[in-house]
Amino acid sequence: MKHLVLIDGHHLMYRAYWAIPRTLKTRAGEQTNTVFGVASMLLSILAKEEPDAFLFCFDEGDQTFRHQEATDYKAGRAETPDDFYVQIPRVHELIDTFAIPHISDPKYEADDLLCAYARAAEKAGMRVTIVTGDRDALQLASDRIRIAIPHKGYQQAEYLGPKEIEAKYGVRPDQIPSYKGLTGDQSDNLPGVKGIGPKTAAELLQKYDTLQGVYDHLEEIRPAVREKLQADREQAFFCERMALLVTDLPLLPLERLALGMFPVGQIVAFFRAMEFTLLIKRFQSFLSTPFGKAHCAPEDAVVPPVTAGEQTTEQLLLF
Repeated sequence: MKHLVLIDGHHLMYRAYWAIPRTLKTRAGEQTNTVFGVASMLLSILAKEEPDAFLFCFDEGDQTFRHQEATDYKAGRAETPDDFYVQIPRVHELIDTFAIPHISDPKYEADDLLCAYARAAEKAGMRVTIVTGDRDALQLASDRIRIAIPHKGYQQAEYLGPKEIEAKYGVRPDQIPSYKGLTGDQSDNLPGVKGIGPKTAAELLQKYDTLQGVYDHLEEIRPAVREKLQADREQAFFCERMALLVTDLPLLPLERLALGMFPVGQIVAFFRAMEFTLLIKRFQSFLSTPFGKAHCAPEDAVVPPVTAGEQTTEQLLLF
């Protein structure tokens, strides 16, 4: 069964930015902590997942259909420092250097793109791993789709399928939008039903299955909870709708996502330009694995060694 890995690009960049010291710079003064972190995780993901196909999905702007429906959608989030944004072109360059496709769409969020490609791949009989930390993606989990949440770079990824999600949250993957309709999502500035927490939301959905089912049986629900539900009915359904991911998007043919041969020379040249000598060594080790060998020409498998004169700028060796 072919394996497609889908990456929430902005999630990986944010993790990298905050995990790697912002003091990480080249000798010329270019800040590279985000680029280094993404590159490190990319090598780990390739080695661990051994994908047949690969795609990075990015957010493009703040005028998606959700922002048009709610002008305060995601409002209140802490401002991202400028030194994060200036590294994004370098991250795109990194992905291009590996010959991995990446996409974005001004009308949709990266989550919608992840959803559409995951469902298309599932329908085509592929196995899918979605690398993200966004809880919206949990609604996609199935027998063939799992969610991988990075921890310690990607050394201790947490894998969530339907059973794990139900054990952790008390609801099925398909109930996640209804769950968020009740609990809201602070990170997206979606309040849900005031006073309804995760435990109560799970209990209601376990009994009534959907948000509509909950409201169809209000008279059966204890008064204290019923009053909260009645007060925020419109808000609950709005939050559910905002959490529901989109599947009917125009997509690249899945064949375009196939992982080909790595342009080893270009990758090493990029790492040298960024002064990522540690990653050159890791990349060389990766190329010696069966999976690495299968994705590079024999003459490219030997990487010129790092010389003693090359200075290593990486500070966080275990990321």
